[in-house]
Amino acid sequence: MQWLIDLFAGTGIAHSVLVFALVISIGIMLGKVKIFGISLGTTWILFTGIFFGHFGLQIEEPVLHFMKEFGLILFVYSIGMQVGPSFFSSFKQGGITLNLLAASIVLIGAVTAFVLHLVTGTPISTMVGIMSGAVTNTPGLGAAQQTYFDITGTNDPSIAMGYAVAYPLGVVGIILTIILIRVIFKVNFEHENKSFQSSDNSKLNEAQMFSLQVLNPAIFGKSIEDINKLIEKKFVVSRVLHAQTGKLVVPQPETVLCENDKLLVVSNLKNIDTIEALIGKRIDMDRSDWDKLDSQLVSRRISITKSEINGRTIGSLRLRSLYGVNITRVNRAGIDLIADARLPLQLGDRVTVVGSEEAIANVEKVLGNSLKRLREPNLISIFIGIALGVLLGSVPFMFPGIPQPVKLGLAGGPLIVAILISKFGPKYKLVTYTTMSANLMLREIGIALFLACVGLGAGEGFVDTVVNGGYRWIGYGMIITVVPLLIVGIIARKVFKINYFTLMGLIAGSMTDPPALSFANQTAGNDIPAVGYATVYPLTMFLRVITAQLMLLLFLS
Repeated sequence: MQWLIDLFAGTGIAHSVLVFALVISIGIMLGKVKIFGISLGTTWILFTGIFFGHFGLQIEEPVLHFMKEFGLILFVYSIGMQVGPSFFSSFKQGGITLNLLAASIVLIGAVTAFVLHLVTGTPISTMVGIMSGAVTNTPGLGAAQQTYFDITGTNDPSIAMGYAVAYPLGVVGIILTIILIRVIFKVNFEHENKSFQSSDNSKLNEAQMFSLQVLNPAIFGKSIEDINKLIEKKFVVSRVLHAQTGKLVVPQPETVLCENDKLLVVSNLKNIDTIEALIGKRIDMDRSDWDKLDSQLVSRRISITKSEINGRTIGSLRLRSLYGVNITRVNRAGIDLIADARLPLQLGDRVTVVGSEEAIANVEKVLGNSLKRLREPNLISIFIGIALGVLLGSVPFMFPGIPQPVKLGLAGGPLIVAILISKFGPKYKLVTYTTMSANLMLREIGIALFLACVGLGAGEGFVDTVVNGGYRWIGYGMIITVVPLLIVGIIARKVFKINYFTLMGLIAGSMTDPPALSFANQTAGNDIPAVGYATVYPLTMFLRVITAQLMLLLFLS
């Protein structure tokens, strides 16, 4: 039986793996329990870790530190890869407002912490630790510890202890604030979904199919290529039914249009009125009506699975001239895009191709259409991205008047790189495609490891600190957590009419809190919170680190 005692009470790899497995599995099981219809989800891993740590199930510090940081890197990198393609468009649509609101949360939190320091007499170093825990910002804790050492030449254990005591209820406070705002404004998820879709510009850019009859004398006798130059709007003519011959064709750029010809056009909602005004009136013919006209033409979706196609534009493939087919739409991450000749294709895209059965079979050979290849993980791009993210996060930025350099850290760097790679990687022939299930697996493993490590690290001295006066720190931390979030959350909802799903992401991102984001995504049932989170996260991370350092530099006597 000694081997069993050594396995639980000893050290080593087997012990570490066992403790992680128990903490994570028990935490996930507890996370499925709902109280009053509410579940804290993966946050239970944190509390399970504290429980285990309190009763002496510890992991060696170097292992614990490595697993915590590596788990956080996996989580934020997966988030960045997922939201990267929509990150820049979301920033244009309201990112400035979201970042200003997030910056306000940081500022109000710092002011609240300073006021509590003055009122309670708690040392500013301890209060900065409490603040870092209350806003669940580990890089801020590290920056505060380093700055304190640079100023005094000694370490202050109360910084880390304040962080450990405030952190658990900081996570809970963020989630409770999200729930409280939902209750205050009586949020209806179905209404929020419809509201977001109606205001989302990406929906206006999705490909739509409609039929037109050529009635404008100005374009009689002109080729489709000439009309494209006249309209200067993104659209694709999928099929043409010639009025004089009754022949249905897959159009080429040189195909000439005549009076009363009927066209099946693919464009977006923003362009439909302009195209209709210049070509002719819309007619009541849907895709099934077109399919009945000629059984020789078929429409099929083909997946891009050949890596050499990644990053190439539709026009450069010359599929029309070589095979006599027409690409009408490109489905990317569930969204139909117009198959503009200048659109670069990415691995995993599904293109809608119209043509003869034989021609489409030839095009399949060019594009791949092998689902087996899509299921293979592209680990090269993932680990190159993580390496670049760690490099970026380690770059010191110097600011006048601040002796200690500021870094984005091991969370901010990988997140920014993941966003950039997922957006621009295909342009430089880098395959970034990852299946949704693989992305979700990486994300969940990362957040589980991170929470388990934080809980195990805080568990040993948690109860003693709370009993011996640290319970006050919990109260201070809750104030620092809830007050800024409620103030800005109410303003964001009432004044700026921010969608609740986006607001959840804003709140989680302003606190740089992965568990809150995980809760928000599970609650929303979509990825809208993740986009809001990624929009404000980089600036917020920077401000959190700067704020922790500035408070010590300015007020430490």
